[in-house]
Amino acid sequence: MIYYKTEAEIALMRESALLVSKTLAHIAGLIKPGITTLSLDKIIGEFIRDHQAEPAFLNYKGYPFNSCISVNDVVVHGFPDKNELKEGDIISVDIGTLKNGYYGDHAYTFAIGDPGDDVMKLIRITKESLYKGIEKAVAGNRIGDIAYAIQEHTEKKHGYGVVRELVGHGLGRSMHEDPQVPNYGRKGIGPVLREGLVLAIEPMINMGKKDVYTEEDGWTVRTVDHKPSVHFEHDVCVRKGKAEILSDYSIIEKVEKANPNLYTKD
Repeated sequence: MIYYKTEAEIALMRESALLVSKTLAHIAGLIKPGITTLSLDKIIGEFIRDHQAEPAFLNYKGYPFNSCISVNDVVVHGFPDKNELKEGDIISVDIGTLKNGYYGDHAYTFAIGDPGDDVMKLIRITKESLYKGIEKAVAGNRIGDIAYAIQEHTEKKHGYGVVRELVGHGLGRSMHEDPQVPNYGRKGIGPVLREGLVLAIEPMINMGKKDVYTEEDGWTVRTVDHKPSVHFEHDVCVRKGKAEILSDYSIIEKVEKANPNLYTKD
């Protein structure tokens, strides 16, 4: 069942989404070679609780951490661990919050040092594809229009692999609501978008093959060819004419550019 949100509910969801953005911005200032993803996860949990919210991922279907931190060929759901990050790594940080009964859930991919031109291009194109999809999240369009826009920009134009097994989703009082939002598909198919629908749109794009596998921990998803994967995600409310982005990358990007350990050039 698809749940449409009232303006009061959207306001609460915006608050949850912005807390995710603020948490990602906080982490953006701390990422550097030598830091562990486990220490970042601890900071994420503390930051969210300090802002009167709960880390939504912790204990979600048994997930044992505050966040998903996916490095290099890990697509999503990476377990934070004691391995130190190093120059040339890319790191996707995916965070969820639960505040006032509503969820925020989005992600951002960072480059530590210079990972090379090819990887930086993958980051740029994936981020662009997110906004291509968001442009289609307007009342009267269909889910397939979002999916097609993302696939067109990544797979068809640049030959990247669009992950099939993992998709975006509705968001609200539950972290995963209907409808599913694939990153591939045909225009004009799927549920019609109506005002008040809140979606987590999240392209997961591989440099190589689209195929992935899940490790024995039951969570960590990697590319089969072990080439890098990039993940960006925004929380978006369907509106007439133009979608409303409830999350905010600008505060993340500001800190990212100020951190000398992070590479932002294409």
